[in-house]
Amino acid sequence: MTAPRCWAGASGYSFKEWKGDFYPEKIKPDAMLAFYAQHLPTVEINNTFYQMPRPPVLEHWSEATPADFRFSIKASRRITHDARLKADAAADSVVYLYRTLDTLGVKRGPVLFQLPPFLKKDLPRLGEFLKLLPADHRAAFEFRHDSWFDDDVYSLLQQSAAALCLSEREDDAPPPLVETAPWGYVRLRLEQYSDDDLAQWTRRLLETSWQDVHVYFMHEPTAPAYAQALMRLSGQVGGSA
Repeated sequence: MTAPRCWAGASGYSFKEWKGDFYPEKIKPDAMLAFYAQHLPTVEINNTFYQMPRPPVLEHWSEATPADFRFSIKASRRITHDARLKADAAADSVVYLYRTLDTLGVKRGPVLFQLPPFLKKDLPRLGEFLKLLPADHRAAFEFRHDSWFDDDVYSLLQQSAAALCLSEREDDAPPPLVETAPWGYVRLRLEQYSDDDLAQWTRRLLETSWQDVHVYFMHEPTAPAYAQALMRLSGQVGGSA
C-alpha cells in the first residue's frame, strides 16, 4: 500500500506576528503569500468563512503561487451557521461558492464545512445537503457536537466521498480518525507540539489508506515550522522551494 501524499500547512498566511520567525522582518503584506508558497505546499483560508471569495482575489492567489500549490477553503458561515446545512436555504450559496472557486483551477484543494458546536446530528439534513455538492466537491466536514460521531454519519459521508475532518483541540478529545473519503483532512489546533507528537501524528497518517491528506496547524508563529517538520517526517519536501 502506497503512503498518502502529505499536504501540510497553516490556517492562514498573512500574520505580522510571523515576522522574524518565518517571514523576514521587513516583508510587505502583499509579498507574504509568495514567500509562504516557496516553503509550504498548501494553506487553509479562513476569511472565506466571513466573506465569500471574489474571483479577482482568487486570481491573485493563483498568480502568486506555484503550479503545485493548493488552497483549502473554509465554506461561508451563510452555509454552515446561517442556513445550518438546510438544503433549500444553502443551495444558492453552495452554487456560488463552487462556481467562484473554479477560478483557482487545479489549485483548489478541499472545501471545509465547519459546523457550529450547537448543531446536533441531523442525518436527513446532511443527506439532502450532500446532494447539493458538485461531483468534484472535495468536501470535508468538521462536526463540533459529539452526536455526529456515529456510524450512520460516516456511512453517509462515505457514499458521497466526503471527508470527516479530524480536529485536535485543547478543550475536548479529538474525534476518531475515520476514513470516509479517498483523502483526509486534519486540523491540529494545539499551541504546542513536541517532536514526538509530530512523529506520532506522521505515523498515524501514513498508516491510513488515503491517497493524500491535508493537515493544517493553528495560526501560531510555530505553525510553519510544525508543517515543515511534518512534511520532512512523511518523507516529502517541505514546500516548493
